[in-house]
Amino acid sequence: RPIKSFVANAPHRAAGVVRRFSISRTNSTGSTKSIEAAPAAAARRSSAPAGQAGLPPQNHPVWELGVLNHVAIAVPDMAKSAAFYKNVLRAKEVSEQVALPEHGVYTVFVHLGNTKIELLHPYGDKSPIAKFLERNKDGGIHHVCIEVDDIEAALLDVTTKGIRSLDKKPKIGAHGKPVVFLHPKDCGGVLVELEQK
Repeated sequence: RPIKSFVANAPHRAAGVVRRFSISRTNSTGSTKSIEAAPAAAARRSSAPAGQAGLPPQNHPVWELGVLNHVAIAVPDMAKSAAFYKNVLRAKEVSEQVALPEHGVYTVFVHLGNTKIELLHPYGDKSPIAKFLERNKDGGIHHVCIEVDDIEAALLDVTTKGIRSLDKKPKIGAHGKPVVFLHPKDCGGVLVELEQK
């Protein structure tokens, strides 16, 4: 009568554990055949490079996404918009208007306790906000700003993932901290600003 013996070996591989089954079978002539089988999917995983088989890639930049710092709104009339948040919505703190010529904008911040609204108005003809208002006469949401704990690591990480930035390196933003803007076409149609915490 044929005798079957199963031996399971589990050598550890870089991409997981592959289980081999060795089957010894004695045929009618008395000779013995040994058959080895390994799951095809496991074999494919074992040959995949790091980062493609569920393993973290080497030298991966470490950073953390923080809180929503502000939502920026482009406005055609700064005084009218600031008065709306102060007098109609009764915001407790609305900042004075500040000019940022290096960014081509005037800014006003409406403080909401746990986050802020940034009002943006064009400074000069080459202002990016002027171009935005040409397409959106009544104004509208321009971008969202999220804090990060390491902006250099964050920028390096997202660019390696195919996300374009509007600048090659961070610039100093309205809060005096490094910021970088990510291309809206790579961020679901939203202009995303990352700001150093």
